[in-house]
Amino acid sequence: MHRQKAFIRTLGLAAAVAFAATACGPQGAGAGPAAPSAPAGGSPSASPSKQDDKPGSPSPSAPGSSSAPSAPAAPGAKPLMANGDESEQVRELQARLRQLKLVSTAPTAFYGSKTTAAVKTFQSQHGLSATGSVDEATWQKVQGLTKKPTDDELRPPTTNEVDAPDPRCMQGRVMCISKESRTLAWMIDGKVVSTMDVRFGSENTPTREGLFQVEWKAKEWTSTIYHTSMPYSMFFSQGQAVHYSSDFAARGYDGASHGCVNVRDKKKLSELFDQVKVGDKVVVYW
Repeated sequence: MHRQKAFIRTLGLAAAVAFAATACGPQGAGAGPAAPSAPAGGSPSASPSKQDDKPGSPSPSAPGSSSAPSAPAAPGAKPLMANGDESEQVRELQARLRQLKLVSTAPTAFYGSKTTAAVKTFQSQHGLSATGSVDEATWQKVQGLTKKPTDDELRPPTTNEVDAPDPRCMQGRVMCISKESRTLAWMIDGKVVSTMDVRFGSENTPTREGLFQVEWKAKEWTSTIYHTSMPYSMFFSQGQAVHYSSDFAARGYDGASHGCVNVRDKKKLSELFDQVKVGDKVVVYW
């Protein structure tokens, strides 16, 4: 307790407020704002100074035939799925595109640049208008050429394939974190040293995007409100941190954090924790 009080006095008022705002317990979709955290069994190693899971309702599979000609979309018709959408229907689309070997990453339920490019390729291959958005004709054609995805295809247990690095990740020591592929790549001077699966905050408590740096680290940390352990915490943005989550390890992408970047492989993260230094860059991007 004396060490913590002295620590906060040293920081000053503004930094003490930031220190008090560290929070990232697990939550379900739509949970409330983040809550304070406190150290467990140790003190931070340095001074301290928006999401992925928005489940929608699955769309029932519509019958499709690969032999029937595809009807053009009605003028001005709103696409069923398009860039920027998030839903369980998008997850199913991605799983079907993966069956067709048009994408290699695991479904994320977010319709981003990779999904847009894959849909354009599919449309070009099958004489459809290559808009990159899924209209009724495209969806029926995709369904007609694929089978209904299994649970393992929709939520593979295997490690996600790493996304192409953001340009800001190509120099120096960087935790390069992609929301689209749900991966963290530890990079040094443009070379990937290690990778791991991650998950993010919910709609109400999103993980911030941008360029940050590691402000402080704590090998052991516990939320005072949620009483959840946050081992190997590396804080980078006003209380948001990269840390191990036993909830993520148990439930996978059925849950979410309160804004932190959750890692489910404790061994990988413990090795990363030993390598990362205060001041190293953190890039969170789509």
